Amino acid sequence: MPYILQTNNLTKTIGGKDLVNRVSLHIKKGEIYGFLGPNGAGKTTVMKMITNLWKPTNGSIEIFGEILTPQSYEVLKRMGSIIEFPTFYNHMTGYENLRLHCEYMGYYKHGSIENALDMLDLTDAAQKPVKNYSLGMKERLGIARAILCKPELLILDEPTNGLDPAGMKQIRDLLKTLCEEYGITIMVSSHILSEIESIADTIGVINHGMMINEIGMKEIEKMSLAYIELTVANPKKAAYVLSEKLGLSNFKIIENNKIRIYDQHISTQELSKAMALNDVEVTALGKQSETLEDYFLKMTAEVKQ
Repeated sequence: MPYILQTNNLTKTIGGKDLVNRVSLHIKKGEIYGFLGPNGAGKTTVMKMITNLWKPTNGSIEIFGEILTPQSYEVLKRMGSIIEFPTFYNHMTGYENLRLHCEYMGYYKHGSIENALDMLDLTDAAQKPVKNYSLGMKERLGIARAILCKPELLILDEPTNGLDPAGMKQIRDLLKTLCEEYGITIMVSSHILSEIESIADTIGVINHGMMINEIGMKEIEKMSLAYIELTVANPKKAAYVLSEKLGLSNFKIIENNKIRIYDQHISTQELSKAMALNDVEVTALGKQSETLEDYFLKMTAEVKQ
């Protein structure tokens, strides 16, 4: 099969409002797919439909080469997931919660619970009631439950919520191990690119319920993200010079009287000369390098509601 998971024009409408609108995404077997977008962009809604918690208003979902239906029980057995915050029986221990999950899934492999707890650094807390777990511990227990039955496809919605920087790195390293050593395909959502740019093979960007772009990380790395940053006393006048006098269109006015110019053919000398000839006071001018996070923030900012 070309893709282990794909959606086709996936749409969810509630109360006359489109939470997601014609979203088509494509995830290859054996890759880590980073699903990126601001809070409220529609990531969780898409993941709820993929895991059959919500039914699409329109469109379709194909997993393991089969169209997902309310009766796709065998397909769902091959998946692991965390959607929003994981929930447990708080009076039971972490170990008991995982054992109950194994019974529910019909999965009885000796040592699997202990292995999952060890991978998430929860061995010492295994016999403690979950009500005594911190938020970060509950998040890690949720991941342990999601990987417990060795799924072929893992769906994780913001899995680093509640974790400190060390915990976040631990989860990133774990996801790479699960993909590279166990062959698990992973879809992981985040609103922070820096959390997953080091592990993702492909990134899908969503905003206001619409898919903006789907691109491989290798393609992103080849992009030129350099720009010239111009700081002026009168940004409106400077923008007029850029547009009308220099014929530039790929620039953006940002805060603190700064303008970022993405046209690659213009030099700082040409800019400085044009501003001087048109009586625009320049207080700073220089080449900068845009981070990948800046790039995706710019992409999401371009999509208006």
